[in-house]
Parts: sequence; C-alpha cells; structure tokens
Amino acid sequence: MDAPERGALKIVWCIAAALIVVSVLEIGLYLTECLVPKQQMPVKVFPCVLKSIPAVLGIVALIKSKALAQWISDKLN
Repeated sequence: MDAPERGALKIVWCIAAALIVVSVLEIGLYLTECLVPKQQMPVKVFPCVLKSIPAVLGIVALIKSKALAQWISDKLN
C-alpha cells in the first residue's frame, strides 16, 4: 500500500468514526430528551432508527474502507 492510498485510508477511517460518534450522540440526546424526569415522553422507534442511519453508513464505510481508499486515491491521481 503506497502513501496516497494509506492517507486515503486514514481519511475514510476518520470520516467513518465521526459518523458513528455523531449518531451515538444524537441517539443519546434523543433518549435524554425523552426520559427527562419532569416531562417524560414515550420513546418512539422511528426517530431512533432515523438517527442511527449515519452509524450504519459509518460501519459500512469501515468494512469497505480499503476499497473506498483505493477508489479515492485513483480519483486523485
């Protein structure tokens, strides 16, 4: 693996990790908002599923990271 491909791989990893972290934070904030002791609201499934889409994309990006990095380095050459 040459240097441009290795750099692209690091970028793919960082973006995938950021997507996962943002998704986990969004779900956590939603659950906190629903479970506040003063104004409890029911937790709905659809908002949780909608907020977990970036995490799924991040996991897919981590699984396919080598192919994505190769594609990025080919596009930059």
